[in-house]
Amino acid sequence: MKFFLACAFSILSLTLSAQSLTVRGKITDQQGKGIPFASIYEKNTTIGTSANSEGEYSLRLNAGKHDLYYRAIGYRQVTRQIDLKTNYNLDVRLAEAVFELGDVIVKSDGEDPAYEVIRNAIKKRKAHLREADEYSTDVYIKGMQKMLAAPKKFLGKNIDDLGKEIGLDSNRTGIFYLSESESKLSYKQPDSYHEEMIASKVSGSNRAFSFNRASDININFYENIINMEGISNRPFISPIAENALFYYNYKLIGTSMENGELVNKIELIPKRGGDPVFRGFIYIIEDSWRIHSSDLYMTKQANINFVDTLSIRQQYIPVSSRVWLPSSIRYDFTGGLFGFRFGGYYLALYKNYDLSPGLTKKDFVEVLKITREVNKKDSIYWTQARPVPLTEEEKNDYEKKAVLAAKRESKPYLDSLDKVHNKFKPVQFVIGSGYNPRYRFRKEAYSFGSLINSAFYNTVEGFGINYQASYSKRLDSLTNKFVNFTGKVRYGFSSDKLYGSVSGNIPVKAANLFFNLGSDVLDLNSQGSISQLGNSINSLFYERNLLKLYEKKFFLLGVSQRFGGLLGSLNAEWANRISLENTSDYTVRDLKSRSFTPNNPFHSGIGNLPLFPENQSFKISLRGTYDFSNKYATYPTGRVHQQSKYPRLGVTYTRAFPGVFSSDADYSLLAFDLTKSDIKLGMYGQFKFWLGGGAFLNQTKIFFPDAKHFVGNMSLSYIPKINSFLFLDFYKLSTTDKYVEAHLEQNFSGFITNKLPLIRKLKLKEVAGINYLAQPNVKQYSEVYFGLEYLTFRVMYGFAYERATKVDKGIRIAYGF
Repeated sequence: MKFFLACAFSILSLTLSAQSLTVRGKITDQQGKGIPFASIYEKNTTIGTSANSEGEYSLRLNAGKHDLYYRAIGYRQVTRQIDLKTNYNLDVRLAEAVFELGDVIVKSDGEDPAYEVIRNAIKKRKAHLREADEYSTDVYIKGMQKMLAAPKKFLGKNIDDLGKEIGLDSNRTGIFYLSESESKLSYKQPDSYHEEMIASKVSGSNRAFSFNRASDININFYENIINMEGISNRPFISPIAENALFYYNYKLIGTSMENGELVNKIELIPKRGGDPVFRGFIYIIEDSWRIHSSDLYMTKQANINFVDTLSIRQQYIPVSSRVWLPSSIRYDFTGGLFGFRFGGYYLALYKNYDLSPGLTKKDFVEVLKITREVNKKDSIYWTQARPVPLTEEEKNDYEKKAVLAAKRESKPYLDSLDKVHNKFKPVQFVIGSGYNPRYRFRKEAYSFGSLINSAFYNTVEGFGINYQASYSKRLDSLTNKFVNFTGKVRYGFSSDKLYGSVSGNIPVKAANLFFNLGSDVLDLNSQGSISQLGNSINSLFYERNLLKLYEKKFFLLGVSQRFGGLLGSLNAEWANRISLENTSDYTVRDLKSRSFTPNNPFHSGIGNLPLFPENQSFKISLRGTYDFSNKYATYPTGRVHQQSKYPRLGVTYTRAFPGVFSSDADYSLLAFDLTKSDIKLGMYGQFKFWLGGGAFLNQTKIFFPDAKHFVGNMSLSYIPKINSFLFLDFYKLSTTDKYVEAHLEQNFSGFITNKLPLIRKLKLKEVAGINYLAQPNVKQYSEVYFGLEYLTFRVMYGFAYERATKVDKGIRIAYGF
């Protein structure tokens, strides 16, 4: 029976494949030049394809009669009727579309007729945005990026050597990324997507997965604003947005008939050069006022990042009598940075729309699915499935890099790379990034810190070294699971004390085990205050020992795991804590107006007064965070939880148990925090906040390291966190009672600076915020600040108040956020 079924299935498959034939050819203009990415669709269906960058196309159809539409933006549509009995070659020549003004009625106020069309399109915008309650579709995406020019050297690196690794030619030009993917995309109003990648092919790698995503390349001009994250600091205004008339001027170029419908070609003209708007043409169908197609572009004048020009061409097709959906979307771009010039395109083709797939909310819990099997499809599969023919350059790239890929995965090749990379360089080890050998075939890596980064000075230990080395091993070539171990040795020459510790991270199924044991000298503020280097500079050159330290011997064991939208962790720690005193007062610059302070931040007198007696503690901490969402993406590396549109709630409970392992500490702390860092406010930028509060429910015996500490700052520059203060003392407002803190910040993303002609080119972002803290000893501490941000740097000016009294003010420079 099984044999019969297998034979029947094979015969059926052969019969079906015999009925599938191919129409191929080339689409050219009247001069015989290929029209890049022209569209071909069968009448009354959503079956179609696109030509490649040279105008060549290939379309698989069943045998029989077919009416084919040949379309390209700016060209007159052509219809061809064929009776397909065998593979067929059909070249098609398209003439430029003629858009005639005809009998245009010009209003008495001289307004262009385009405005009436646009007003009607704006009125119908919401209806067209919501006309498809749900759908599913097959999507083919192709991405190609080319290096157009590159310097011979960059940051001391030989680009010729790098070029050979990624397949560039001797002139450092050529394709450096080429990838194709097939996906099934499902959508449900208002904004739910599920995408399952069916096949993936990446030139130059047999193991990589395409980062082409249908949900990423999708763009919808029926939305009021178009977020172009990475490309622009600000969202772009749709040509038919509710407030589009404030940003655009319009000009009717003419009208043309297509399939019995009148199509208006309208030119978009920005009212102000620096506004985040599109240029080009949008095509609107008369009476239904829907988008027929668009041919738009953005330039540097609109302050986009990384690329000089980005063009977007989109075409729609009727899926039913009342619903039109995209048939193709194409992005073309060119750009340059630091002497590198690049260009490329991304193309998405949609077919086989189903407007009644019967989707439920459960279908969208998983937003993306990519299994390990999607990159296993062979060349025969892609020859049959690929809707857009490869150009000769792309064929050569696949062939050349297939050889490179096989070579790259071999042990001799990987060992040869490691041999070069793993050479010990004394100068790099002393003053550079250290020594970081790796063994790619074994998926292992070591890291030995540099001596310069390990050296420090503080008044407690004097000059010293805090040296760290680590080892990591990837458990699976397709997962992000690593085993990590880190060892530290610390020695202070003035205190003459040696410390050492080892920590590790071990994944066990869905959980993650971690441990840390040994001894160390740590910051009294568990949230962290000033960096080791920053404190060394302040101590040696400004006679400011801002960092306050204590000695700790400890053993910690914990586990963490995600359960849908809930991420939980549990750890237990035993520790012996000893208060430390200053042992050194060396300084390069001896300032008469300043002297070192005691290591006890609350003692300002002469001499040393221990902050707390030697003590032991045993505590258990439980932490849970919930994103109010159970959505996730499935990758070959495992599940990745997706951020929710709601704030994340965190709850922490810590209990110190007296008497357990001689523990002296006896307290319990309950704390919560609520945060979100990416609240989009359209043209007004982004807002973020962090709210926190808590209370010690049991205060029987608490030592200063157990207190609730805050992220303060006492220097000109610092690395900010979402819950950091600008002027707060590192230690003096720490509390063993209840507290409330709040951090609110608005990033205007250039809303103001982009309106200033010269400053606009700097691409600065305006930042303003408020920080607030209340606890029993200080009823109200607050900060107000404002400034400018560029890339990962920001300069701010702020004020600090206790109640209504100003206690500090000044400039702060933030970096690396």
